[in-house]
Amino acid sequence: MNETTTSNGARVRDAARNAVARVRPASLPEDERPAPGWTPSQFKPSTYDQIHSLRDEISHTSASATNKARNVREYTLGEEIANSISHGIGVLLAIAAIPILVVHAVGHGGGVYLFAALVYTLTMLLEYTMSTLYHAIAVEKAKKVFKVLDHSCIYLFIAGSYTPFCLISLADFGGGWLCAFVWAVALVGVACEAFWVFRPRWVSAVLYLLMGWCVVWFLPALVVAIPVPGLWLLVGGGVCYSIGCIFYVLKKIPYMHSIFHLWVLAGSVLQFLAIALYII
Repeated sequence: MNETTTSNGARVRDAARNAVARVRPASLPEDERPAPGWTPSQFKPSTYDQIHSLRDEISHTSASATNKARNVREYTLGEEIANSISHGIGVLLAIAAIPILVVHAVGHGGGVYLFAALVYTLTMLLEYTMSTLYHAIAVEKAKKVFKVLDHSCIYLFIAGSYTPFCLISLADFGGGWLCAFVWAVALVGVACEAFWVFRPRWVSAVLYLLMGWCVVWFLPALVVAIPVPGLWLLVGGGVCYSIGCIFYVLKKIPYMHSIFHLWVLAGSVLQFLAIALYII
């Protein structure tokens, strides 16, 4: 009986030694091996310490970078004042444009004229208002929201600017299809603003230019449908918007965004004159 017990005990000890040998890393130097009686919770090789240290350093660096990114403002206070004033003027001009075009539209019998006038003027007012609020507000969370609204409304305003030309001047030349295409691109742009936050800035510039110049496919029809002075005003507005896109991309240079605003404002004035004098 005692021999059997001794034999069983020896087998248990041998199994335990084998298990420890399998678990214990044989590659560790003698001075780094755990002392007899070690437990898994006490076994922390230097490589583990290095991994944990590196992980903590990466986490700390990432958190610091994130906090810095959250605290960095896109523009200085002086730039934001200039940005707010420039497009604040646009708000006033848009408000003045609404009754002018509505009266013109009613004089033409309302209907599609009134619809086009309202779409154009309201999208213009919406864009300049969102832009002014975005640049004027200092609260970071609100600023982020208005940034998305501002950039989204740019697409809506471009599509709204097309609407009078498409539905009135080009009504007999496939203008409805052009209007549908421009509004579809505008919705794509809005989706990019809402869901593709960290896209390159040139993506927005390309979409703006695509919307702004796709009308060249209808240039022969425009020459027939719009008097020459109105055509020059339309083209001049497009040129102003295009030049503005150059300054829009050069965001890192101080006050480039304010200059972009001025070119946009000039383009809006020229195209408003084209619509008010020769379309509606």
